[in-house]
Amino acid sequence: MTRLDVAPPASEGPLGCDGPRALVVAARDVPLGGVRGMEVHRTLPHRSLPMVGAWCFLDRFGPQDTLMRVEPHPHIGLQTVTWPIVGEVRHRDAVGSDVVVRPGALNLMTSGAGISHSEYSVGEGPIPLDALQLWVALPEDRRHGAPAFERHEDLPILDLGDGADAVVVMGDLGGVRSPATVHTPIVGAELRLPAGVKVRIPLHPAWEYAVYGMTGAAVVETGMDAVDADAARRPTSASEAGPTASVDHTRLVYVGTGRDHLELRSDEGARVFLLGGEPFEADIVMWWNFVGRSHDEIVEAREAWEARSARFGTVIDHGPERIPAPPLPGVRLTPRTRR
Repeated sequence: MTRLDVAPPASEGPLGCDGPRALVVAARDVPLGGVRGMEVHRTLPHRSLPMVGAWCFLDRFGPQDTLMRVEPHPHIGLQTVTWPIVGEVRHRDAVGSDVVVRPGALNLMTSGAGISHSEYSVGEGPIPLDALQLWVALPEDRRHGAPAFERHEDLPILDLGDGADAVVVMGDLGGVRSPATVHTPIVGAELRLPAGVKVRIPLHPAWEYAVYGMTGAAVVETGMDAVDADAARRPTSASEAGPTASVDHTRLVYVGTGRDHLELRSDEGARVFLLGGEPFEADIVMWWNFVGRSHDEIVEAREAWEARSARFGTVIDHGPERIPAPPLPGVRLTPRTRR
């Protein structure tokens, strides 16, 4: 996917006719194959923001009481990052993993050339459930490799002062590094902000960053006006004038590159998720559960899944149940470019 031009520090963030601006991306409700009666809110990818570093997908399941039954389905070219907020989910996959996903533990699945997995909420009835699921696009030197799964329950914490801290889920933040395997320079971190405290987050100036609200509301000091990513579809929507933008569980704020720090505050206390990384090495094509580089790669992966190819393995303790691939669109798939 073509990324935004990297601007110098004086012109950081998305560029518009009136100069640099932060970009506000509102979550949208989406249907999800295999889930019945679940609320799913998607923030990435967006037509105006396909990626943040190597992060190419962000879904929020909940908050809600629900029965989750996602049958075996395939992935290529990505890592899945599951970060629960409330509730427990059983993860099973084709490399033999069978674990219960709980809040505070990172579950990281690397698809490589192909893997399949399932996700069931624990128990036979609806339970409170709220979680983030994110994808990281794999670079060329890893995307054709073997699948893998890892779990990390003891993640490092960066002290941000005044009672605030950051759980470093993926990559590096302020010199604190997660034990999780990464293949590009990135960060994913949960920031925990006490009420009434302003925190300063250290950043890499060459990386791009975005902030997503998990619980509560926070104010991001962007230093620029914020523009609605869907303004073209909502002509009456107003931009946020001034050097701040707010985040909560309904939206993400992208702040671009060229920063060595970012400041946030919350009046009542909040948890937010920081996404960042070096702008990704290549254009990607995303369709269904696949991340590739071309239309033909996606077609090949879909055909392999429908043919029950050994490429995706067999999910442990499952029978023939699986999610079929949807029909391909009638046009060639192409990378989305940022506006």
